[in-house]
Amino acid sequence: MSQHRGRLAGFIIDCQATTDLDDAACFWSQVLGRAITPSDASEDAGYVVLEDVAGEPHIELQRVTHEPRVHLDIAADDVTAEVDRLEKLGARRVESVRDWWVMEAPSGHRFCVVPSD
Repeated sequence: MSQHRGRLAGFIIDCQATTDLDDAACFWSQVLGRAITPSDASEDAGYVVLEDVAGEPHIELQRVTHEPRVHLDIAADDVTAEVDRLEKLGARRVESVRDWWVMEAPSGHRFCVVPSD
């Protein structure tokens, strides 16, 4: 049996709901030199994706109700197996969102386990 592990999928810039997400996206777009990738899809409401660059992590902004921060997304071909593995390492499940899990490391840092593309 092969050892399962996740891989870094990208960085998510969490912006408080009181922050103008478009203004925040414009700022980070200019800082990182990445165009904003527009989307009219309903599932993308509350998110702004910056242009993907080959060989670099995916970056997007997300509207949240907690304090602003940056969190990691960990991609897994089997989200359930990865979440189970991470729990054994000391992480805890915080919230299920669509097809991924928000997790918390023993250090208190939040991250998400998302399906691989």
